[in-house]
Amino acid sequence: MSQSPEKKRVHPSIKWIVVAALLVALTGGYLVYGNEIGNFWRSLAEREQQLLEFQAARPALTLVAAFLVYTAVTGASLPGATIMTLMLGWFLARVYGPVGGVTVGVLMISFASTSGATIAFLISRYLFRDWLQQKYGERLAKFNQALRREGAFYLFTLRLLPAVPFFLINVVMGLTPIRVRTFWWVSQLGMLPGTTLYVWVGTTLPGLQEIVESGYRPNVTTIVAFISLGVFPLVVKKGMEKIRARSVEHAEE
Repeated sequence: MSQSPEKKRVHPSIKWIVVAALLVALTGGYLVYGNEIGNFWRSLAEREQQLLEFQAARPALTLVAAFLVYTAVTGASLPGATIMTLMLGWFLARVYGPVGGVTVGVLMISFASTSGATIAFLISRYLFRDWLQQKYGERLAKFNQALRREGAFYLFTLRLLPAVPFFLINVVMGLTPIRVRTFWWVSQLGMLPGTTLYVWVGTTLPGLQEIVESGYRPNVTTIVAFISLGVFPLVVKKGMEKIRARSVEHAEE
């Protein structure tokens, strides 16, 4: 039996040469294109000011437009809802301040995301249900069994844990027997903690004008906010595991 050839190891010095070459390339690019980069940021800062002026002149129209765009993106199952939540939190903080930005952002995005999720749910149920059932019927049977066993709590768990893409949950749940009303209120509650967290993180980001004038120096609040994004799924997972364990103990008693 022939032995497999040993893998050739990359010499450590080669790795350092590659790193040094990248640093030289980045430094040279910055020296050559530094002015263009600065002009790019200043151009963005001007757009930010124009957007704020537009919002000041038409505050209701701006909120309605943001609500409709967010609903359309989530309803069409397009990626980007997380980035939109962060950006809306950032923009609303410029308009209403940190506390007002969180309040307005959570109210608007919570209802917009649930509305979009329900639209995607209905599209999946009434337009693609038969085709998807034929193609993925065996896999969907597990979701149906989990829903019968745990009810709305199963959907609530999926909404809390960001490990599963929300647009996928909308499509799959449309193929199950769950009621539209149940899907709505469970999604509204389940997505609320994550929505609040992402909006708050967005409000901690600085304005573009501030970046242009003094550079970006993350403050303690911003650092804590981004750490919270990483810790949140772990905390939710541990909490849901404890709740499930207790429910099993009560069922066995």
